[in-house]
Amino acid sequence: MEKNRTEVGTLGDFGLINRLTENTEIYNASTLMGVGDDAAVIDSFGKQIVVTTDMLVEGVHFDLMYMPLKHLGYKSVIVNLSDIYAMNANPTQITVSIAISNRFSVEALEEIYDGIHLACKKYGVDLVGGDTTTSTSGLIISITAIGELDENKLTTRKGAKEHHLICVTGNLGAAYTGLLLLEREKKIFIESPNVQPDLENQSYIIERILKPEAQKELIEWLDKHQIVPSAMIDISDGLSSEILHICKQSECGCVIYEDKIPIHEQTRQNAEMFKIAAITCALNGGEDYEMLFTISTDDFEKMATCPFVQIIGHITSAEKGTHLITSGNHKIELKAQGWNPLKN
Repeated sequence: MEKNRTEVGTLGDFGLINRLTENTEIYNASTLMGVGDDAAVIDSFGKQIVVTTDMLVEGVHFDLMYMPLKHLGYKSVIVNLSDIYAMNANPTQITVSIAISNRFSVEALEEIYDGIHLACKKYGVDLVGGDTTTSTSGLIISITAIGELDENKLTTRKGAKEHHLICVTGNLGAAYTGLLLLEREKKIFIESPNVQPDLENQSYIIERILKPEAQKELIEWLDKHQIVPSAMIDISDGLSSEILHICKQSECGCVIYEDKIPIHEQTRQNAEMFKIAAITCALNGGEDYEMLFTISTDDFEKMATCPFVQIIGHITSAEKGTHLITSGNHKIELKAQGWNPLKN
């Protein structure tokens, strides 16, 4: 049964904000004032505050032909929380700004906010403000995330040193193969609308692109085991691009090993189907939102006990360059070939 459609213009700016945020819950004592005034009020309680902003644009970052609105709302939060975790911080608040055209109803926006609220609840983050406006070129979602951390735990991209170990969480390349699969089915549907999508037994890679998760578990594990990474970055643009960011900022080189890079079996199967090397998907695919970080060799024994982290290489001096050692024991120079939204 189709839902009733409410036109956005019938509610007005403030009415729409009230409708979308009326069920917002507060999870953090540091949130003194949330939605409803000219600005949110946050008490830092003597901790450092970190802030990040990410924007998702229809036709560039997502395709509504296969991206459910609730998943879109969820993912738009996750990509921002991932940046907070990459600083070894804990996210506490977000603001949400949305630009929409008149093809979106209030009910459609409520679906997006259902996903936003779901992410906030799962990660214990407060929605404290935002903005809505008109768009003539599709849907745009911009989220600012705020987090806090103790001063001695701040982790940037600059601290990697020679001999430090390179680690990643989870597995890589799944989101890219999921995207390839969705794009294939979209093309088939456009050409033959009566053909049903063939996504059987592909739920893992599909979820990795449509509903990724942020690495809260890693930050909690590091805190519990008293490990502060020397450098860290989230993997949004592909492993090769991210490790080169760390090497550039830290003025160092690196060696990573193909055989050590974790790749899910479903990723391997689909990469083979698309006639792409699975390692290429892992290195250049992006949107995995796993964490790439470096640690001192002093922390090796503790890190080796973490069930969801793989050590994939080590840091070298800058003059030795940045390289991948293939499974055939060939040395290949790493290049930044991850996704670049500004590239033609």
